[in-house]
Amino acid sequence: MKPNRRQIFTAGAAAAAAATVAASTETASATASADSTEFAVTTSSSTGPYGSGVLGSWAGAQRAISTPAQIQHTKDVNGVFMFGDSISVQDGKALAIRLQGRDGSPLAVHNWSSRPTSGAVDALQQWASTYGLPRRILMASGSNDIFDPPKFAAQVARAISIVGPNRTLYWVNIQVVRKSVTSTVQLADQRNSSWLNMQLYDQQEKYPNLRIIRWAEWLWVKPYRLLNYLRDGVHPTVPLGQDARNELIVQSLTQR
Repeated sequence: MKPNRRQIFTAGAAAAAAATVAASTETASATASADSTEFAVTTSSSTGPYGSGVLGSWAGAQRAISTPAQIQHTKDVNGVFMFGDSISVQDGKALAIRLQGRDGSPLAVHNWSSRPTSGAVDALQQWASTYGLPRRILMASGSNDIFDPPKFAAQVARAISIVGPNRTLYWVNIQVVRKSVTSTVQLADQRNSSWLNMQLYDQQEKYPNLRIIRWAEWLWVKPYRLLNYLRDGVHPTVPLGQDARNELIVQSLTQR
């Protein structure tokens, strides 16, 4: 069942409040530069039109991309293609091991830190054209779209169009409340995360082959999880948060 908008924003407000408590000793600027595994936020003082800041260049950020041979093999045996951001750069190897152990499926990845969903869908399009697609596609993207939420729905629709009606598109939803920013920007992060998630739910109503992996709701249901399972308000702790998120993903991918 799709959560209604009141539930999303109520839970989101609680999440933001819990994250604010966790970040009470943090003093970093809302627009501080991030390293290659985090957000490529500009170093200007602007918080952007949506309050979370402005996404800078991600071209040189850390990435993890399978080799052509790995990609082709994964497609040939009907494994899983994954497209993600820095969370997936961190957690992708552990996810591949967990998935392989669960049902024997290989995982081919195109994970790129700081990348918004438009870039992930570009990669999906490239792989579809070059290799074709297996029946399961995993999108673990959206955290970097908090800086420009209105563009997200079109990218989700674009991904669904590429995947087509006879495959399943799995999408991990979004929870971002950065500990390194001010409380005002944290509230914007949560508002924008909820906005992105509502766009996912709206697309799910149109396309039955879109399945949402509800990472955000799993974190909200017990507020202590926001503190214990996220190391910076975005990326899972290792191994606790990583194991929890990867298990949610594998359960969804292997559900019959």
